[in-house]
This record gives sequence, C-alpha cells and structure tokens, in this order.
Amino acid sequence: MASKAFKNGVFITFEGGEGAGKSSQINALNEKLNKLNYKTVLTREPGGTAGAEAIRHVILSGSVEKLGSDIEAMLFSAARSDHVEKVIKPALKQGKVVLCDRFFDSTRVYQGITGKVDMDFLYSLERIACNGIWPDLTLILDLSAEEGMKRANARRDKNLRPDRFEKEDMQAQQKRREAFRLIANQEPNRCALIDASGTAKQVAERIWNVVQTLLERKTIDNG
Repeated sequence: MASKAFKNGVFITFEGGEGAGKSSQINALNEKLNKLNYKTVLTREPGGTAGAEAIRHVILSGSVEKLGSDIEAMLFSAARSDHVEKVIKPALKQGKVVLCDRFFDSTRVYQGITGKVDMDFLYSLERIACNGIWPDLTLILDLSAEEGMKRANARRDKNLRPDRFEKEDMQAQQKRREAFRLIANQEPNRCALIDASGTAKQVAERIWNVVQTLLERKTIDNG
C-alpha cells in the first residue's frame, strides 16, 4: 500500500504544562499514523537539529536563567528558526505529517506570561523564526498543576536534578496552565484543548478524534 501524503503536509504541535503527557501522547499518535501508512516526522522544541539541540541543553541547564527571559526567548527563537528551515519546512514540502513536541505557544506561555517578556516582542520573534510556517492544529493537553507535577516528579530519574522549568513552584505551573487554556480559547480554529486526565489510552482517543477530523478535511482539500 502506498504511503499517504498531503500536498502541503500537515503540521501538528503538542503543548501543555509539566507532566501533561505530551511526549507519550505524541509518540502514541506517531505510531498510530505510521500504522495507517501516513508519512510522519517526529520532532521537538527546543531541538530537532544539531544546533537547536545544543541550545536546548544550554537553556534547560539553567545556565542562561540569570540573563533573563528576554534572552531565553531569543535563544528559543534562534533554535526554532533553524528547526523550521532544516526539518519542518522540508518535511511539509514532502507532504508529511509533522508532529512537534512544543512550538511557539510554549514561548508565549513560559517566557511571555510567566517570564513577563513583552508579547509584541515575542510575536515579532515568531514571525521571523517561523517564516510563514504555522501549525494546522495545536493540541493543548490540559491537566491540573498538582497532578502534572506529581507525574513529572514520578517519571524523573531520581539521580537527576529538575530542569530549568520543572523546578519552579506550583503557582508558576498553575499560571502556565491558565495561559495555555487562554490561548486555546483565543484561537479555537487552530487549538484543541484536550483533557489530559485519565488513562493514557483515554487521552489518546480524545486526541485521535480531533486529529482524524483534521486529516479527513485535508484529504478532501487535496481532492
């Protein structure tokens, strides 16, 4: 059976707070799409290219935290620009489904809402870094801050320290949850708020209901 592809590709991003289950759910969706013979690219931010992965290490280590959220935002955007040009844009041109663990919404929330970086500044960085590449669908996994941190702490290697963002207090985590929910409310044509409570299978089914609708619409558009 021939692989399924789309004329302009399909770009899906996963967002949410710490412990919401993004990584496990994006992997589950990737496996499902592969079984259905879709050509996919699984990637993440910050990261996806050698240069962006190097920036990821610097940011998550916390070594630039003292320089402020503005600098963090610029580093994220530099990594995003490299990622878009070298991974995302070429994959979309090949008609693939690109699944990305975090994208610009995380910068809006982590550096903008809780980091207090000016949003107009962030939007300017977005336009430059994304260069016309925007998600067809953003899945925002919604979970209480308490449950999210409980999950994050349970999965983390006890020999490793929490990263730059996992270490922050519950108030910051709750503020981020509210910020993601606000984005979903403000951009309903792009974003889908997914209840991330319950079993992994239940969450995967909620995600698939939304993704399936998008793929069906894209298939019709291609026709």
